[in-house]
Amino acid sequence: MGNFKVNPLFLPFLVELFIKVVKIILKHLEISIIFTTFAAENQIMTKMQKIRVEVEWCDKNFAATLGGNVPGSVLVTAKTYSKLQKEVKETLKFHIEGMVEDGDKVPQWLVDGDYDFKWVMLDTASLLQSLEGMTTIAAISRATGINERLLSHYANGLKRPSAKQRQKITDGIHSIGKVLINI
Repeated sequence: MGNFKVNPLFLPFLVELFIKVVKIILKHLEISIIFTTFAAENQIMTKMQKIRVEVEWCDKNFAATLGGNVPGSVLVTAKTYSKLQKEVKETLKFHIEGMVEDGDKVPQWLVDGDYDFKWVMLDTASLLQSLEGMTTIAAISRATGINERLLSHYANGLKRPSAKQRQKITDGIHSIGKVLINI
């Protein structure tokens, strides 16, 4: 870039122009900051709610209850995990419709269907049973080093593993998943 000379008569004009440009930029930044703040706050308000679904294995059935952010009491049972997932969604929809019809106070996010589920296996039996059709007790046994018969007892609710053993099972299932993902 070359040097250029500014006529001293234009200097006040250039300074004024520079100040105006800076003010416009600052105003734009201020608007941008306000918009970004509003968008962030709005996103927080519209953030999809998570409904905790607690699943247990009970007398050769899956049983699920919904978390505390859903008013009322909802209990669902099914023979298979996939059927349980379907039934939970349908039952919750029916439950919400009933509450609205009865004039009960229902959070808007529930009415709008602005939620997703977080499935939590409370016991090892439900965890192992939920994997039926995706893996086998033999595969989990190989991945964990836990005897197949003992895993079968856990899966059928005849025995309960210690926390350490439960973690070993979870880690083994995750390792199977990692192998499958890499295929």
